[in-house]
Amino acid sequence: MTAQQSPQPNPSPDPPKEAAVPRPGGRGLIWAVSAFLLGAILVYNSVDTSADAKPQSPYAATPAPTPTPTPERPASSAPDLALSRSVPKRLSIPEIAVDAPFTPLTLGPNGQLNPPPAGDKNLVGWYQDGATPGERGAAIVAGHVDTKTGPAVFLQLETLRPGATVEVTREDGIVATFKVDSVETFSKANFPNDRVYADTPDPQLRLITCGGSYDHKVKDYMANVVVFAHLVSSRRA
Repeated sequence: MTAQQSPQPNPSPDPPKEAAVPRPGGRGLIWAVSAFLLGAILVYNSVDTSADAKPQSPYAATPAPTPTPTPERPASSAPDLALSRSVPKRLSIPEIAVDAPFTPLTLGPNGQLNPPPAGDKNLVGWYQDGATPGERGAAIVAGHVDTKTGPAVFLQLETLRPGATVEVTREDGIVATFKVDSVETFSKANFPNDRVYADTPDPQLRLITCGGSYDHKVKDYMANVVVFAHLVSSRRA
């Protein structure tokens, strides 16, 4: 799973054996990221995410002069709902039967985002140097669509519909509830970095995985599925 143009590839598992899954047997996600949160653009490649660290990559994006809200969300939608920073612990998306723990994701020496372990099919990652889910800004969450052993946590991500809810249980005991605004598929060759990764004045969420057709020659998916969502409420677990 992953996004946009592709910096230097990350080591990744061999392609999976052909299995009875509703998409071509692919090897997990190759991820790479060039990020500029808090006033700049985050670049995500192959299934990737990033933010404050401003890593360098051969395909670095041009920084945005000012943050721009996504078309789905007005800039002043719900700033009063913003929560303080807290590590996410669990992701729940009832509509597609997702219930998975989080693992923090970091950048590799070449500015690439290290993906969640490919051996765990029910695991999602969040870029730990970016916004945490519920904070002001766009929190970036990524997960595999499949691995060499079969379907993975975000296999059905592209089937989500506007209005669906996404819940993130945080370390501080708060459950942040997000509502899906849109689910879109973008070619990695023309990935809209400014729209997906631009900083936002209210708490938003991006869920990202691989999508589109699978190219067996390059052993990668040709597109990325991106879910745009915004915070609507929070409660104690």
